[in-house]
Amino acid sequence: MNAMTQVITQQLAGGAVRTIAQRFGISESTANTAVQIAVPLMLTALARNASQPQGAESLHQAINNDHDGSIFDNLMGYLGNPQSTNGAGILGHVFGDQQPVVAGNLAQAVGMDQNSASGLLETIAPLVMGAVGQAQQQNGLDSSGLTNFLNLQQQQTQANAPEVMGMLGSMLDQNKDGSAMDDLQRMAATFFK
Repeated sequence: MNAMTQVITQQLAGGAVRTIAQRFGISESTANTAVQIAVPLMLTALARNASQPQGAESLHQAINNDHDGSIFDNLMGYLGNPQSTNGAGILGHVFGDQQPVVAGNLAQAVGMDQNSASGLLETIAPLVMGAVGQAQQQNGLDSSGLTNFLNLQQQQTQANAPEVMGMLGSMLDQNKDGSAMDDLQRMAATFFK
C-alpha cells in the first residue's frame, strides 16, 4: 500500500466508510475495497497527467487554489454532502474520456452498479486531491516536486503489488478496450493482504 492510500484509508476508517457504504447501498467491506482500489487508481492517473510539464503545473495550481487538505478537518460533514465539492470535475480532469470505463471496471470488480461506482469515485476524488494537497504543503513541493512525489507513490504501489500497477496501467491506457475484470477482482482480493 502506498503512503497516500494509507493516509486516506486511515482517515476513512470506521464511521466514514460506513457512511460511504450507506450512501451507495453496499457493504462496508465492499466500500473499503472500492476505496482501496480507487485511491491508487487516481494517484496513478495523476502521476501520468503530471508527467508532462504542463500537466504538472496545472495540477500544482489546482491544488494550490482548491485542495489544501482542509477537507479532512470536517470529513463527516463532507461525506454528508459530497456534492459540496466538484468531484465530477476532478474526475473529468484525471481520467478524461476513460472515466466511464474506469467506473465500469471498478463496479464489476467490487460488485456494485456503475452509477454507484461513479458516485464513489466522485466522492473519493476530492479526498485524494486533499491528501495530495496536504503533502504538497507539508513538503513545500513545486510542480516538479509534486511530479516526483506522485511517481514515488506509484513506485510504492508497484513494489507492494506489481499486478495492481499493470492492471491500473491498462485501465488508464486509452488505446486498450479489453476487460480488466479478472485483474480487478484478483487485485481486490490480494492488494491489501
